[in-house]
Amino acid sequence: MKKTKLLVEPEYEFELLGLVAPIKDYKMAWVINNTLGLKLVRVCDFEPDFLNQPQMKIAQFLEEKEHGYTQLLKNRSLLESRQTLYLIPELKMVDYFMLIQDMTFELNLNTYIERLSEVRYIQNVIKLDVSKLKSKENLLTY
Repeated sequence: MKKTKLLVEPEYEFELLGLVAPIKDYKMAWVINNTLGLKLVRVCDFEPDFLNQPQMKIAQFLEEKEHGYTQLLKNRSLLESRQTLYLIPELKMVDYFMLIQDMTFELNLNTYIERLSEVRYIQNVIKLDVSKLKSKENLLTY
């Protein structure tokens, strides 16, 4: 019997910012809301299922829009055993990821970067190329 393989290539239709800010997740969401005029709200923790790894919980904040969304994900997950796991292990220096999808194409990402760079709690803002990340599948939260 002939076997057929189904290959699915996910699409990454969002912009990605990496934020270096050693502050609590709820404070980070508050800072972003006040700086950018967003309404990020805490939603259920994102729990990726990795083979042969302990279950991790990633803090997640979301604002859904008519033509897209903005999502804030924490990069670190601290387990009860005091072990630290990372959502994107190759970027351990990044504390948060901000996923921005705007299907209207009216969003100016450089304005977001400039405003966030001025905040005293945020040490660095990096625009990341999703296609160059090894663990990019970990950012698919749906």
